[in-house]
Amino acid sequence: MSTSDPHKPISVKAIGLVWRDGRLLAADVPDGEGGISGVRPLGGSVEFGELSEAALAREFREELGVEIEIVSGPLIFENLYTFGGSPGHEVMFVFEVEFPLGEQMAGDEIVFHESDGTRNVARWYHPDELDRPGYPELYPKGLKSALARLGLAARA
Repeated sequence: MSTSDPHKPISVKAIGLVWRDGRLLAADVPDGEGGISGVRPLGGSVEFGELSEAALAREFREELGVEIEIVSGPLIFENLYTFGGSPGHEVMFVFEVEFPLGEQMAGDEIVFHESDGTRNVARWYHPDELDRPGYPELYPKGLKSALARLGLAARA
């Protein structure tokens, strides 16, 4: 017996880990009811026929207007989740990226717009601030522990 929904495909995403002073750049993830369910590093969907690295570069150009340099990765996460009562399934390619010299994202908040025009906000978070009571959850689940296990957060 299959529990998959043949009408809902598995989504493929590419996200980038950008660090500044030991803090990770992560954007709000809306909960569908006007609140925030957590945060996720910037990136987005990989389109059919597009490599994950190209998708990640495209997403940063579209959302922040910057070029990125991929410095490591990918880590790969498979995520089964429920959002708004509907099941979801995604595969995420996670890369560590840097902005070119001179391209610094100033301030504690960066406002940008998704491809559909939706306004969003990204902030710099110390990994210790995430996945704790009173703080946002970091998506995809398991990313925070992977960062600690691989020493990525300590290296930033």
